[in-house]
Amino acid sequence: MLHVDLDQFVAAVEVLRRPELAGLPVIVGGRGDPTERAVVSTASYEAREFGVGSGMPLRIAARKAPDAIILPVDAEAYSAASDEVMGTLRAQPGATVQVLGWDEAFVGVRTDDPEEYARRVQRAVLERTRLHCSIGIGDTLVRAKVATGFGKPRGVFRLTAENWLDVMGERPSIALWGVGTKIAQRLAGHGITTVAELAAADPTVLAAEFGPKMGPWYILLGRGDGATVVDDTPWVARGHSRETTFQQDLTSPSQVEEAVRELAARVLEDVAAEGRPVIGLTLKVRYAPFFTKTYQRKIAETFDRDDVVERAIQLLRDRLEPERPIRLLGLRAEMTMPEDARDGHTPTRSGW
Repeated sequence: MLHVDLDQFVAAVEVLRRPELAGLPVIVGGRGDPTERAVVSTASYEAREFGVGSGMPLRIAARKAPDAIILPVDAEAYSAASDEVMGTLRAQPGATVQVLGWDEAFVGVRTDDPEEYARRVQRAVLERTRLHCSIGIGDTLVRAKVATGFGKPRGVFRLTAENWLDVMGERPSIALWGVGTKIAQRLAGHGITTVAELAAADPTVLAAEFGPKMGPWYILLGRGDGATVVDDTPWVARGHSRETTFQQDLTSPSQVEEAVRELAARVLEDVAAEGRPVIGLTLKVRYAPFFTKTYQRKIAETFDRDDVVERAIQLLRDRLEPERPIRLLGLRAEMTMPEDARDGHTPTRSGW
């Protein structure tokens, strides 16, 4: 299994469009205006040397790298470039491709020389798209994904059962794909701070902490074990979401409700294209100065747009902290999955 990860993808696409930016610190985020509320989508390696990273507020990034070129997000351009890359991967001999996002994918292939195959993939991607990629090789998806980090930029690295603990054993648990800060802290509460310690952990202890499925799963993750098949089944969205960062805080209930109605209308446009009913809502609220809360509610399966909107408003009214100004709102609608269709009925787009 190969994990193909494009190097500084968004920034690289922008440099292709503006060759004069090559070698300069480039930051992409929001509308490209650091005086507005927005976050960094990506930063070139040159910008990262100043401490700029994805998710950082754009105004802070601009202070860290005052000479950086700051550009607006152009999702259509990145999607088009990604399509070219994924098409290149699918054209490789014997390749099965599982797309993970704009800039990464798993490739399954039978070969006696995976390193040479990986280098051929790199050359093919560069020749067709002028974009560089790093490739991790593994005998599981987890190992391939983690290996990519050791290959960046533009390199190839292999992780298998034979060298997994030699390479990863003393690294912190947060170095694993799927372990974030909160999980790492909970693991540390049980004296588990390294990958090797996680790999050797007591399943009953972690099952008590994380549940009967997730506890043992984290141990498998520590060992680098897991799926060994690349699945090229087309990805089906479980839900659609939209969010808006406001340049001026919302302070009145009427402003907030109107903003939620606008978000709901945009989300429902995406949902309508799926032709599946809504079964749940999640409201994301970022209060000023920078405190985020999410509120969830399951709802009865429905195709009724007005019903979804009103349920979103009711969720807002029930959970909102009205005395606090709001700088960001997000709304997600969860849908039934195709395999959830009951009684032989498959929802159609006409339901919307």
